[in-house]
Amino acid sequence: MITIYSTFVFSDFVVQYLLDGTTGQIGLRLLPEASAGAPVKDHPIDSLVHVFVRGGSRPGGFANGQTMRESSSSLRFDSQQVLNSPGCTTVKTRLVDEIGYMCEHHLSWTQGDEAVEVQTVFENTSESILTLEMITSFSMDGITPYDSGDAPARLVAHRFRSGWSAEGRHEHSPIELLHLERSHSGAAAFSQRFGQVGSMPVRSFFPFVAIEDSVEKVFWGAQLAWAGSWQMEIYRKYDDLTISGGLADREFGHWFKHIQPRERFETPRAVLSTVRGTIDHLCARLTAVQQRAADLHPESEKDLPVLFNEWCTTWGNPSHDNVLASADLLKNSKVRLFIIDAGWWCRGNGSSAHGDWEPCKRSFPQGLEATAQAIRDRGMVPGLWFEVETCGSGSSAFALTDHLLKLDGSPLTVAGRRFWDMCDPWVVDHLSDRVIGLIKKCGFGYLKIDYNEAIGIGCDGAESPGEGLRRQIEGVYAFFRKIRESLPDVIIENCASGGHRLEPSMMALTSVASFSDAHENVEIPVIAANLHRLILPRQSQIWAVMRRADSERRMAYSLAATFLGRMCLSGDLTELTKEQWNLVNEAVNYYENAVPIIRKGFSRRFGPELLSFRHPQGWQALLRTSGTRAMVVIHSFAQQLPEKIEIDLPPEAAWNIEKVFPANSAQIRIEGSRLICPVDGEFFAASALLRAS
Repeated sequence: MITIYSTFVFSDFVVQYLLDGTTGQIGLRLLPEASAGAPVKDHPIDSLVHVFVRGGSRPGGFANGQTMRESSSSLRFDSQQVLNSPGCTTVKTRLVDEIGYMCEHHLSWTQGDEAVEVQTVFENTSESILTLEMITSFSMDGITPYDSGDAPARLVAHRFRSGWSAEGRHEHSPIELLHLERSHSGAAAFSQRFGQVGSMPVRSFFPFVAIEDSVEKVFWGAQLAWAGSWQMEIYRKYDDLTISGGLADREFGHWFKHIQPRERFETPRAVLSTVRGTIDHLCARLTAVQQRAADLHPESEKDLPVLFNEWCTTWGNPSHDNVLASADLLKNSKVRLFIIDAGWWCRGNGSSAHGDWEPCKRSFPQGLEATAQAIRDRGMVPGLWFEVETCGSGSSAFALTDHLLKLDGSPLTVAGRRFWDMCDPWVVDHLSDRVIGLIKKCGFGYLKIDYNEAIGIGCDGAESPGEGLRRQIEGVYAFFRKIRESLPDVIIENCASGGHRLEPSMMALTSVASFSDAHENVEIPVIAANLHRLILPRQSQIWAVMRRADSERRMAYSLAATFLGRMCLSGDLTELTKEQWNLVNEAVNYYENAVPIIRKGFSRRFGPELLSFRHPQGWQALLRTSGTRAMVVIHSFAQQLPEKIEIDLPPEAAWNIEKVFPANSAQIRIEGSRLICPVDGEFFAASALLRAS
């Protein structure tokens, strides 16, 4: 007999715990509030938590080796506790196992959120060491309750793929194409397990999964906050689908962990939500939870200042002279942050010498302190690039193998890089001196932290390579927190070959992130628009690289893309003509007007799906609304272009155009509840700021 054990109404959705009175298992489902009375199907409940402890029975249904779920069938519901504090409700559900462990599932809702945060705590209550090989952070059941059977041709899986300079491709597939139809008798179990192995969490997929009921237009989704190996699963045995996720398990991520008697272990946090609407509505609910962490960063970050990064100016060869040449040009501009990127160290052994962090005396004869002060004298905050966690083959640090990660007893080396052991107190002290100490000494107000290789399956130093990696990631978190504690007013940028760390845990530790390494490519607006569904635009720093040879049309295409996030200028600024500078200044002024909309709002993408990022065809438009204001950013690509682009505006208000970019985009107009923009050929851009009357 399956009953609804408890129901909680949060915002406009409900959380329900379903209890099987026969087996004692308890499960979780989320529903839009209007669907709170949806029926419960009469088939076994999917457990709230999935665990595999070594020595236990592995999953049946012909699924062993494809999933480690359903190995926790002996977990039984024990109790549930509700804790209320100002602005927050936490539901703690305790499950116990007869062999001597318990799992506590924590679900928290903060007032104002349209999502909940969940995690699992495992405790060894026995007198023996238990080996944990798999544990979920979340498991959400009951998808979909709106069909009395197995919902043929109505369930769609949504994921976001990612690669270097190609971040955030939206993939949506009917679950039938993922071969997730239920078997005729329910005897077989099917799983689509996917994720990422290593220390670049956004390398193949974003840690995100969603299921859509395409008939009811209801979405269920989850986003995981973890910077190491992770996995998601879409699982089916009976009529309903289940989605779950957490740390990559032993099969997928080479992870297992010994848990001592009375020891507790906490999983990474996940964010869950449901909504009747679109994928944009679901993603907005999940990413909005990141606003609280973003609000805790330095006050100087609140108005999303424009920055200049000299990487695409010197391409790794900065010097006092060429830095000041750009700074002199920018001293009377509205650029407030000036970043010195890679290459400022001693390069006797070439560009691979990073890791010693000794400034190059030839390039900076007066030292970095003098250069930083000169930038401040010109009215800007200086910043500096580091790749904190690695060292290159040309550095002396490369030989300090006692303090570097190893795998199978040998230094872990990837394409000329090795990795500091971030759990080693000596390493923490060393990097505190070389990184935090240098930033303090020289007076830098901005720290760009890059990360350009992946550890892979893991490292030595723990009971499994995956556990070694998990500890390394915890050490990375701790060092980022130490930077923030030591340098509370410094803005920290999260960069990992551009966008390989764009997940909630790293975004919470940093003020802003490099959106991609697509520095001056036509796909920049494509990637920038994709990321509205995955990170906050206020934290998405977008390159606009200006070249002397660029036409006004090409410059406008690049500059308009920065309105999709944070404006980052680079390139041949010292060589631009007066007319080119006028366009840059026009864009900067427009961006400043758009900042309140970028900081907080709701984004919706329009346009055909793009097959190729490198050679895009068609067009896209991104509409972002924020209260009584809105902004639309339009880009055309190659071929397949309409004569005009029409965007549906929110119909509950009458909209007027406040400002356009470029200024000659006067043909943009509003007719009724639609914004209309004539298409001026291939690779053009236009933007409009709107206000409701």
